[in-house]
Amino acid sequence: MLKPPGRPRLGPPPHAPSDPRLAVAHQIVRYLQDHPGCVTGSGDRRRYSDGFRLFVLDLSATHVEIGLDELADTLCVPLPTLKDWLRGERPQVDPPENLAEVPAPDPTQPQIQTVLAEWASWEGGFKPFCKHIQHNFRIPFGHEILSQILQIHGVRHPRRRDGRSPDEIALRNSFDSFFPNAQWVGDGKQISVRVGTQAFVFNLELHVDACSAALVGAHLSATEDAKAVVASFQDGVATTGSAPIADLLDNKPSNHSKPVQDALGDTLLIRATTGRGQNKAHVEGTFGLFEQVVPPLGLDLTSPQDIAFQLVDLVVTTWARTLNHRPRKSRGGLTRVQLHLDHAPTPEEIAAAKAALQERMRKQELARQTLAARQDQRSREFVHAALARLGLQDPDGHLLTAIARYPLEAIVEGVATFCGKKSARTLPANVDGRYLLGIVRNLAQQREGLAIADALLEHRLLLRDASLARLNDHKAKLLDERADEEILKDFLDHALQSGPSIDRLFWLSASADLLATVDEPHRQRHLLRLASRRIHAAFEIPHKERLRATRFLFAKVLPVA
Repeated sequence: MLKPPGRPRLGPPPHAPSDPRLAVAHQIVRYLQDHPGCVTGSGDRRRYSDGFRLFVLDLSATHVEIGLDELADTLCVPLPTLKDWLRGERPQVDPPENLAEVPAPDPTQPQIQTVLAEWASWEGGFKPFCKHIQHNFRIPFGHEILSQILQIHGVRHPRRRDGRSPDEIALRNSFDSFFPNAQWVGDGKQISVRVGTQAFVFNLELHVDACSAALVGAHLSATEDAKAVVASFQDGVATTGSAPIADLLDNKPSNHSKPVQDALGDTLLIRATTGRGQNKAHVEGTFGLFEQVVPPLGLDLTSPQDIAFQLVDLVVTTWARTLNHRPRKSRGGLTRVQLHLDHAPTPEEIAAAKAALQERMRKQELARQTLAARQDQRSREFVHAALARLGLQDPDGHLLTAIARYPLEAIVEGVATFCGKKSARTLPANVDGRYLLGIVRNLAQQREGLAIADALLEHRLLLRDASLARLNDHKAKLLDERADEEILKDFLDHALQSGPSIDRLFWLSASADLLATVDEPHRQRHLLRLASRRIHAAFEIPHKERLRATRFLFAKVLPVA
């Protein structure tokens, strides 16, 4: 059929989408095609780049006629995730600056050139990028080679993990053991049992002889408390026929409560040395052997809790008796029972061991008293009030002394972190004051590291470090006639996108200096809240790094007097 003469009638393009949802779907598909790696993962666990997040926010602002439910379904983004994005700040997504002026890559190396070109447009994680290079471009480079290429050319700065502690071999054989039944070491461990579809957790309290490594006492209970320690100790006395000279327990408050002290009687109650895992190596190693030997405990039956309890009790008893009678090559083929029963200590050995253990207790108490006397009274009062307010047990004041030795700023931040976790219900189950001590210790170490880095930054600026001079020039360009809120956003965006830690510290310090110049308290609080929201909207940065940046900013602007 021939078309009529003349120009065709004007109208919408034949393929123009009339449904706004279809228009959104077309735009999101084109974005995914132009930005490989901006969405990675599978199923319910996906990872989105900051650029993709900004694009979705722009689409949601443009197509307000589409409801959030329909928009989330069209974008294939979970509705709670989309709502979280709409509540947060919009992060800046300009490429991060590098400290060094890296020359252009050699064009005679086409494979390296391809890797650098693909990384420049990549918005996903490093592992998906490696898979993209290996499978789609057939470049046979492993993860390590690709990481080195990107790092050498200054386009990627991987985060390093903390190193290991000194070699444990150097700490072996450092525990003083005298003779069998001179000193026991006690501790508890949680054991999980499944009966049908129900799961039960019990506490196994164990006492191990420090010299012979014999399992002298064991008790199974619902929770790790003073009653469990007493029952395990009394089981050891019934097994060996006599109480030891000393019993070493960790620093959990229930282990040193009055019921435990009364049950031990003349037996010396010694605290485990903090920060030295080998101090309880006897019982910890025994628990490790238990985990190697015992299979997963479970019964595919619908039974009451008593069956699970009896099952664990039977397994522990059988395992302990088997282990005690197993010959040991390191002890000349003797079993733990033989080592424990065949040695009869002389009165001189008993007196010497008792004197040495009492001297150890005396030194510990003197050290605690000296430390408490040197501490700031204001810090001790604050910690004492915090422990009482949080309901954390500290019968002997050891926890108070341990926490108050840190700077007051770290203590305040630690208590605030503990309270925040408690309000958000993210505290682990059955935590005690030692968890607060760990928070304060970690924060104090972080503050020390930031203080050192801040001093290093200041000295490098005085020496007119070339790389920092460039940052100073950039900072001067941003300090124009704009409002302080816009300048603060630029500073924070540069801090959150900086790879090297010195760059991030520079921009955070610049943000703090800007906030410190705000005289009006209400305006300063508003800017601090804005900064906090903006920092915590940078999902590419780990949660701990965001918390560290927030604490650094608040400590610089609002220091504790």
